[in-house]
Amino acid sequence: MSTTSGVNVLRYSALAFGVFYGFTHQRTINSHTRAAAAKREYEHKQQLIEQARAEYAKSKNPAPRTKSPLDQDPMDPNFDLEAYFNALAAQNP
Repeated sequence: MSTTSGVNVLRYSALAFGVFYGFTHQRTINSHTRAAAAKREYEHKQQLIEQARAEYAKSKNPAPRTKSPLDQDPMDPNFDLEAYFNALAAQNP
């Protein structure tokens, strides 16, 4: 009878150990998954913030316009008639 009780103790001990191991392993897997999801969420928020900053900077500081020789004001004292005619001739060959 003691052999049977010894075998039963070993069986139930192995079962308890397996349940404990499975529980702790599942907790580890879940914590890693949660940490990875939190990291992805944080990186996504960081990306959105950087995108918003870029859009804000673009709206507050528009790109400087390139001045075409044809957009000059003839009443300006620095108006260059020769440059204007050269640009006009280059545009309409």
